[in-house]
Amino acid sequence: MNATDRTPADLLRSALATDPARPLVTFYDDATGERVELSVATFANWVAKTANLLQGDLAAEPGDRLALLLPAHWQSAVWLLACSSVGVIADVQGDPAAADLVVSGPDTLEAARACRGERVALALRPLGGRFPQAPEGFADYAVEVPSQGDRFTPFAPVDPDAPALAVGGAELTAAQLLARAREDAAALGLTAGSRLLTGRTYDTWEGLSAGLFAPLATGGSVVLCRHLGQLGEDGLAKRVESERVTNTAV
Repeated sequence: MNATDRTPADLLRSALATDPARPLVTFYDDATGERVELSVATFANWVAKTANLLQGDLAAEPGDRLALLLPAHWQSAVWLLACSSVGVIADVQGDPAAADLVVSGPDTLEAARACRGERVALALRPLGGRFPQAPEGFADYAVEVPSQGDRFTPFAPVDPDAPALAVGGAELTAAQLLARAREDAAALGLTAGSRLLTGRTYDTWEGLSAGLFAPLATGGSVVLCRHLGQLGEDGLAKRVESERVTNTAV
């Protein structure tokens, strides 16, 4: 990646310019059998649409705090990069009552209602499917995002020294996030082209780093596995082989 990259959104732009067709996020849910693979270009398209939704329809501004109540999932990764694109602080598993807006999965809707700002709900169904009926008081992400623009331009430049991510009681600026991601990538042995399989959850920095930021920082890709414990040792070995995994963080 480029030495001038100072935000996660910068990393994504560099990846898009370098090789848009390569895989970036491959997601498995071993409780449902779901598998989704997103190239850099496809992932970036989802990020652009989500950032346009965030900045336009939801009127989010740099410095706003978004409580991200989502598990390790490819759509969670999209929201993390969309927040970075706008300059919104992604407060992972943060307090909805203290947030300007909230993004919730199907299992945290009641907690999310404490947010007085805009509320978005994700069904987390295969292929990004919508709720059969949108939860009351929430916009259904799967309904709102398809019509958004495929290109995103922030109203104001994102400050790499402004807060970007809160997780596990710590808050990081975008520049600090990238520095830690690069350190983690080195510790995990990641280089350009590495393919990292992880079953870590998204409620800790270690999970977020392995599950998105460290591979992105080095020009690699991630095989993100939810409910990996249900796979078994033989299944894991087969996945490592079939997905051409080079590194693991389970």
